[in-house]
Amino acid sequence: MPLPAFSLAVVGADFANEDKARSNRRFEIALCKPGDMVHLVPEPKNKADSNAVAVFSERGIQIGYVTAERCVRTGALIREGRELNSVFQQAAPYGCVIRVAFDGEAPVVDLNAIPIPRRPELAEGADLDFEFEPDPEWPD
Repeated sequence: MPLPAFSLAVVGADFANEDKARSNRRFEIALCKPGDMVHLVPEPKNKADSNAVAVFSERGIQIGYVTAERCVRTGALIREGRELNSVFQQAAPYGCVIRVAFDGEAPVVDLNAIPIPRRPELAEGADLDFEFEPDPEWPD
Protein backbone atom coordinates (compact mmCIF):
# COMPACT_ATOMS: atom_id res chain seq x y z
CA MET A 1 0.00 0.00 0.00
CA PRO A 2 1.48 3.38 -0.96
CA LEU A 3 2.26 5.98 1.65
CA PRO A 4 -0.14 8.94 1.63
CA ALA A 5 0.98 12.02 -0.29
CA PHE A 6 1.96 15.09 1.68
CA SER A 7 2.97 18.71 1.21
CA LEU A 8 6.30 20.14 2.30
CA ALA A 9 7.41 23.69 2.91
CA VAL A 10 10.59 24.61 1.06
CA VAL A 11 12.65 27.30 2.77
CA GLY A 12 15.94 29.08 2.10
CA ALA A 13 14.72 30.93 -0.99
CA ASP A 14 16.69 34.05 -0.07
CA PHE A 15 20.06 32.27 0.00
CA ALA A 16 22.39 32.22 -2.98
CA ASN A 17 22.98 29.02 -4.92
CA GLU A 18 26.52 27.69 -5.25
CA ASP A 19 26.90 29.32 -8.67
CA LYS A 20 26.27 32.71 -6.95
CA ALA A 21 25.46 34.97 -9.92
CA ARG A 22 24.01 32.47 -12.42
CA SER A 23 20.85 31.39 -10.61
CA ASN A 24 18.48 32.93 -8.10
CA ARG A 25 16.13 30.79 -6.02
CA ARG A 26 13.32 33.36 -5.82
CA PHE A 27 13.46 33.92 -9.58
CA GLU A 28 13.39 30.17 -10.22
CA ILE A 29 10.38 29.77 -7.89
CA ALA A 30 8.63 32.51 -9.88
CA LEU A 31 9.17 30.45 -13.05
CA CYS A 32 7.64 27.29 -11.54
CA LYS A 33 4.02 26.43 -12.21
CA PRO A 34 1.76 24.13 -10.15
CA GLY A 35 2.41 20.57 -11.27
CA ASP A 36 5.98 21.16 -12.53
CA MET A 37 8.27 18.33 -11.47
CA VAL A 38 10.75 19.04 -8.68
CA HIS A 39 13.58 16.82 -7.48
CA LEU A 40 14.59 16.10 -3.90
CA VAL A 41 18.26 15.38 -3.25
CA PRO A 42 19.54 14.34 0.19
CA GLU A 43 22.79 16.09 1.17
CA PRO A 44 24.45 13.88 3.82
CA LYS A 45 27.66 15.93 3.53
CA ASN A 46 25.90 19.25 4.13
CA LYS A 47 27.95 21.07 6.81
CA ALA A 48 24.90 22.74 8.39
CA ASP A 49 22.71 19.62 8.58
CA SER A 50 23.62 16.09 7.50
CA ASN A 51 19.87 15.40 7.10
CA ALA A 52 19.38 18.26 4.62
CA VAL A 53 17.25 17.59 1.55
CA ALA A 54 17.73 20.08 -1.29
CA VAL A 55 14.91 20.82 -3.73
CA PHE A 56 15.58 21.49 -7.42
CA SER A 57 13.22 22.71 -10.14
CA GLU A 58 12.66 20.68 -13.29
CA ARG A 59 15.31 22.94 -14.88
CA GLY A 60 17.88 21.74 -12.34
CA ILE A 61 18.04 25.00 -10.37
CA GLN A 62 17.97 24.73 -6.58
CA ILE A 63 14.94 26.47 -5.07
CA GLY A 64 15.63 25.71 -1.41
CA TYR A 65 15.56 23.00 1.23
CA VAL A 66 12.90 20.91 2.93
CA THR A 67 12.45 22.34 6.44
CA ALA A 68 14.68 20.89 9.17
CA GLU A 69 11.64 19.37 10.90
CA ARG A 70 10.61 17.42 7.80
CA CYS A 71 13.93 16.59 6.16
CA VAL A 72 14.78 13.75 8.56
CA ARG A 73 11.68 11.71 7.70
CA THR A 74 11.70 12.68 4.02
CA GLY A 75 15.39 11.83 3.65
CA ALA A 76 14.87 8.50 5.43
CA LEU A 77 12.09 7.54 2.99
CA ILE A 78 14.35 8.40 0.05
CA ARG A 79 17.25 6.40 1.52
CA GLU A 80 14.90 3.42 2.04
CA GLY A 81 14.51 3.40 -1.72
CA ARG A 82 10.86 4.49 -1.77
CA GLU A 83 9.90 5.66 -5.25
CA LEU A 84 9.34 9.40 -4.98
CA ASN A 85 7.35 11.72 -7.24
CA SER A 86 7.23 15.40 -6.36
CA VAL A 87 5.79 18.52 -7.93
CA PHE A 88 5.74 22.23 -7.32
CA GLN A 89 2.52 23.23 -5.57
CA GLN A 90 2.78 26.99 -5.12
CA ALA A 91 4.98 29.89 -4.10
CA ALA A 92 4.86 31.14 -0.52
CA PRO A 93 6.42 34.12 1.25
CA TYR A 94 9.11 31.90 2.79
CA GLY A 95 9.84 30.01 -0.48
CA CYS A 96 7.32 27.52 -1.79
CA VAL A 97 5.32 24.39 -1.12
CA ILE A 98 5.79 21.10 -2.95
CA ARG A 99 3.61 17.99 -3.04
CA VAL A 100 5.25 14.58 -2.63
CA ALA A 101 3.87 11.10 -3.34
CA PHE A 102 5.55 7.72 -2.90
CA ASP A 103 5.45 4.20 -4.30
CA GLY A 104 4.48 5.07 -7.86
CA GLU A 105 1.63 7.39 -6.93
CA ALA A 106 1.35 10.77 -8.66
CA PRO A 107 1.12 13.82 -6.41
CA VAL A 108 -2.08 15.80 -6.92
CA VAL A 109 -1.96 19.56 -6.63
CA ASP A 110 -5.14 21.05 -5.22
CA LEU A 111 -4.55 24.71 -4.48
CA ASN A 112 -7.89 24.98 -2.67
CA ALA A 113 -7.22 22.10 -0.28
CA ILE A 114 -4.47 23.63 1.84
CA PRO A 115 -4.25 27.33 2.64
CA ILE A 116 -0.65 28.52 2.51
CA PRO A 117 0.24 30.64 5.54
CA ARG A 118 2.30 33.80 5.29
CA ARG A 119 4.89 32.12 7.51
CA PRO A 120 5.35 28.33 7.69
CA GLU A 121 4.94 28.22 11.48
CA LEU A 122 1.42 29.67 11.18
CA ALA A 123 -0.07 26.79 9.18
CA GLU A 124 -3.56 26.00 10.41
CA GLY A 125 -3.34 23.45 13.21
CA ALA A 126 0.45 23.61 13.24
CA ASP A 127 2.41 22.69 16.30
CA LEU A 128 4.46 25.83 16.93
CA ASP A 129 7.53 23.63 17.47
CA PHE A 130 7.40 22.81 13.75
CA GLU A 131 7.63 25.13 10.76
CA PHE A 132 4.90 23.52 8.64
CA GLU A 133 2.33 20.78 9.16
CA PRO A 134 -0.22 20.84 6.35
CA ASP A 135 -1.21 17.17 6.45
CA PRO A 136 -2.63 15.96 9.77
CA GLU A 137 -2.93 12.38 8.40
CA TRP A 138 0.90 12.21 8.29
CA PRO A 139 2.03 12.04 11.92
CA ASP A 140 5.77 12.08 12.45
